[in-house]
Amino acid sequence: MIAIFGGTFDPIHRGHLNMAHHCVEELSLDVLHFLPNAAPVHKQGPGISTTHRIKMLRLAIASNAKFRLDDREIKRVEPSYSVLTLQELRAENPSQPIVFLMGMDSFNSLNKWFQWETITQLCHIVVYRRPGEEYTANATLEAFLKKAQVHTPTALHTHPFGKCYFLTGIPFSAASSDIRKAIKTGQNVEPWLCPNVLNYINKNKLYAD
Repeated sequence: MIAIFGGTFDPIHRGHLNMAHHCVEELSLDVLHFLPNAAPVHKQGPGISTTHRIKMLRLAIASNAKFRLDDREIKRVEPSYSVLTLQELRAENPSQPIVFLMGMDSFNSLNKWFQWETITQLCHIVVYRRPGEEYTANATLEAFLKKAQVHTPTALHTHPFGKCYFLTGIPFSAASSDIRKAIKTGQNVEPWLCPNVLNYINKNKLYAD
């Protein structure tokens, strides 16, 4: 099974790692690929250089042998539409199941993504709910869930695409936007960041005025 976890990771924090860890454990994955994007089209772009984001990401995942970095999106010239990456992955892995890990906030707006229905025919959607996040039902997603939702990870391994699964596991509350604001105002961010990532931020004076 191929598993990807996309995002700006600006900066990567313990919430991201917790989410990835639960995905690996619950789905019995050998590898999960962190997929940093360079030009996200559905949100404001990252505020620091891609080089800094990649270095922090490498530091954060270095201690977990099941975490890998996939840099294909930061090398892409055009905007980072998820469907393009998934089409590439499907071409590379014609028959393997592909899992696309996302937070509940992303899932709630999935039907507004570029070619979202094509996305669901290229991979499984695996959703993780962070603290304070709720599923905001709409008719389009309800129709998708009615035919796609499964309640055990086994179904993800036995089908190459088209299923939707909600992860369980203890959530960890963290948001990159809150961390950036906290750093700018001199607040303590140690609970949210790995020590080596925090050291890198301090050393390079990232996010500060």
